[in-house]
Amino acid sequence: MAKTIKKIGVMTSGGDSPGMNAAIRSVVRACAYHNIECYGIYRGYEGMIEGDFIKMNARSVKGIINKGGTILKSARSKEFRTKEGRVKAHEQLIKAGIDAFVVVGGDGSFTGAMIFNQEFNFPVMGIPGTIDNDIFGTTHTLGYDTALNTVVEVIDKIRDTASSHNRLFFVEVMGRDVGHIALNVGIGAGAEEILIPEEDLGLDRLLESLRRSKQSGKSSSIVVVAEGDKIGKSVFELKDYVEENMTEYEVRVSVLGHLQRGGAPSCFDRVLASRMGVKAVECLLDGQSNYMVGLKNDVIDITPFDQAVKGKSKINMELLRVSDIMSI
Repeated sequence: MAKTIKKIGVMTSGGDSPGMNAAIRSVVRACAYHNIECYGIYRGYEGMIEGDFIKMNARSVKGIINKGGTILKSARSKEFRTKEGRVKAHEQLIKAGIDAFVVVGGDGSFTGAMIFNQEFNFPVMGIPGTIDNDIFGTTHTLGYDTALNTVVEVIDKIRDTASSHNRLFFVEVMGRDVGHIALNVGIGAGAEEILIPEEDLGLDRLLESLRRSKQSGKSSSIVVVAEGDKIGKSVFELKDYVEENMTEYEVRVSVLGHLQRGGAPSCFDRVLASRMGVKAVECLLDGQSNYMVGLKNDVIDITPFDQAVKGKSKINMELLRVSDIMSI
């Protein structure tokens, strides 16, 4: 028999991403709509262990849908990785009368939630929040669309400088294990070459591509590099290699880093967060647990945590072909 849900907690965990606040707002207001009490859990699992909770209502989340970051803060908890830490967290939830919780985060956050559910049979739902878009079971994670728009805007500005000085720019973007950001912004910003972990271009082919661009009359080039690309040990090694072999180019490197995570969420991410938050709350009220909410074919659906964590998001092969054609 499903547990009766009267109080739901909501928290953000792991790296922040635009849209997290919109997801918090959605969970809180969905709870209010269904006459369920809602508690914010500060600093993710660390705050859960410490019992750092705050009661929230529909007015608690006014004016946050447009803000980046997370009002509930985020943290990575070493203690929660231990059985003792999870026992403390469970005791705090029971003490506060919280019957279930929604976690907004990535695969590490979902792994913690899955283990917690298995150990204590505690109802939990997940909302994918990461700019890398590297979670199986959803075509878009919260913050991904915003990050794409942020990076394209920055590369547009870099191109102004590149074309003014006949320079080659290597622009490193986030994507430790997947190249979703690099591939999409590379096409969107008109990059001459895109380097991603899924495709080992090789140094010789990179030089060949750059020489072809030069011979076609291009006086400057932009190469977008995912941080997890395997060609060189680092983007700076790539820079040195190209400078040694193509002296006609003045080469610069721009590592965009954490600026990709910040800023106001796009309309797409705000709407997605709103849809996901409602779905997560209503799944818990329907007795469903241990699932991640995701977007599939523009429909909000759910994926078991173990599949979301173990599965691997795949690169769009059509986009690779398009990028090759566009860089001619």
